[in-house]
Amino acid sequence: MFKILTLNNISVTGLDRLPRDQYEIASEIQHPDAVLLRSFKMHDWEIPDTLQAIGRAGAGVNNIPVDDMTAKGIPVFNAPGANAHAVQELVLTGMLLSARNICPAWDFARQLEGDDTEISQQVEAGKKNFVGFELPGKTIGVVGLGAIGIKIANTAAALGMRVIGYDPKITVQGAWQLSHEVEQANSVDDLLSHCDFVTFHVPLIESTKNMINADRLINMRDNVTILNFARSGIVNDEAVVAALDSGKVNAYICDFPSNLLKNHPKVVALPHLGASTLEAEDNCAIMVADQIKDYLENGNISNSVNFPTIKVAKIPDQHRLTVAHDNVPHVLSSITNAIANAEINIMDMLNKSLHDAAYTLIDTETVLPESVIKEIEEIEGVLNVRCLE
Repeated sequence: MFKILTLNNISVTGLDRLPRDQYEIASEIQHPDAVLLRSFKMHDWEIPDTLQAIGRAGAGVNNIPVDDMTAKGIPVFNAPGANAHAVQELVLTGMLLSARNICPAWDFARQLEGDDTEISQQVEAGKKNFVGFELPGKTIGVVGLGAIGIKIANTAAALGMRVIGYDPKITVQGAWQLSHEVEQANSVDDLLSHCDFVTFHVPLIESTKNMINADRLINMRDNVTILNFARSGIVNDEAVVAALDSGKVNAYICDFPSNLLKNHPKVVALPHLGASTLEAEDNCAIMVADQIKDYLENGNISNSVNFPTIKVAKIPDQHRLTVAHDNVPHVLSSITNAIANAEINIMDMLNKSLHDAAYTLIDTETVLPESVIKEIEEIEGVLNVRCLE
């Protein structure tokens, strides 16, 4: 019986992918084999010795100590693209809110007083203060062309906008999905200099922190609208507020309220609604539950942020060993030598690496003795060993 600890509320639709005759799932459970979470901050959380996997029902993993998990040989799974529709719709909503001045206009209408005739007169006199503009013909820059960025770029192109994209790490699969109308920028600065709108869909790492700052704002178009539904910290809030106050920036639409932003007349700060749809929550939970199940039962890895994608069909009557280890010379040969010295035949084997981490699946003809497993665990560079039956 596998034990799954939930550190946040996880969609029941996802949890139902884990059969209850094989999985015990609870928000309070001792000695868990895996953890499922959303926004729970794990950095100060004590990691149980039994933990084998972490599943984040979402895309970002800033709340998880990924490097520490890699050092323990624990894969961290996420759900890239599962919330893409939800975020795409919210970004488009943000564009329309800013283009048509919806929020200040709504606030104006809610403050109207008098009888209906008087309100009608106030409407006719006041509507000129909320004149907006249309999206066709405007240019939007999309920084980050993953599952979300691609959907936004394609939809914006379908709306008649000029679309410029930038992502030096775009995958071949992603490029195939991208509309032929999307133009390629040579750099972030190249993209920013051409845009009426710019939207960010990148993780918060050192290279993306303060991607929009005072220096870059100087070279951007006047009246640009900035949208950030990715992560707080990608946009320097202080620099953007200064640019809003000077009239350089038309509006800032984001998912991360703060005391600086929440009451600014040119800011629409939403309470982190990017993935907050029932469909997105279900999709994220389903994806990550399936990945955790396949890893615990078969040792296969997909959508891990710290270990390579690796999948081998499990053959009945064969015995599977999984080894997470450092991506350094001689570790793999030491593992296979330990098995060979016990005169056990390897039926199938696959080894892959991701940066400094490597992972090996080995199927053997007979069960490995405890002495061989212990020998493999003691090999320098080996992080985690699992024997699946």
